[in-house]
Amino acid sequence: MILKLVRTPGVYLLGFMGSGKSTIGRKLADRLGWDFYDLDDDIEERAGKTIAEIFSDEGEPEFRRMEREALDRRVHSVQAGHAMVLALGGGACMNPACLERLRNNGVTVFLDCDFETLASRVAQFAHRPLAKDPARFQQLYEERRPLYLQAEYIVDSTKCSEEDVMEAILRLGVF
Repeated sequence: MILKLVRTPGVYLLGFMGSGKSTIGRKLADRLGWDFYDLDDDIEERAGKTIAEIFSDEGEPEFRRMEREALDRRVHSVQAGHAMVLALGGGACMNPACLERLRNNGVTVFLDCDFETLASRVAQFAHRPLAKDPARFQQLYEERRPLYLQAEYIVDSTKCSEEDVMEAILRLGVF
């Protein structure tokens, strides 16, 4: 295990909607014997609303504020030694300072996936407010991908099984 993970045991999964962050994160946390958290679940629990309801009732800026607070709480827990795998929302790290903070307090892994696969995965779910407009969905993908590529590690989740993606993360040599 790299020294950074001993000091701050956090693995942060980044990627666009549908890349597999939550599914892979649960499996990875189970394999490591760490806790798993999904930042969107944290936000919903604290707000008492779904993400879609927050977007509808309060707008995206308020959601992003809630997201930053939830992320701060989780990073603080990692700084205190709480080992976890955290699935971040697709837009959680649009600020480069956020990505740097995560890098300084664990390991960042981008689950890369081609746009066509993401679009087909997300089409199955009605609870994704930013995926309702196909043109906006593609624009977000193109805007966010360069920031995701700044993660310390990149694992392709396009055509791989969940197990294969988790194994690829474990083979990165950081554990």
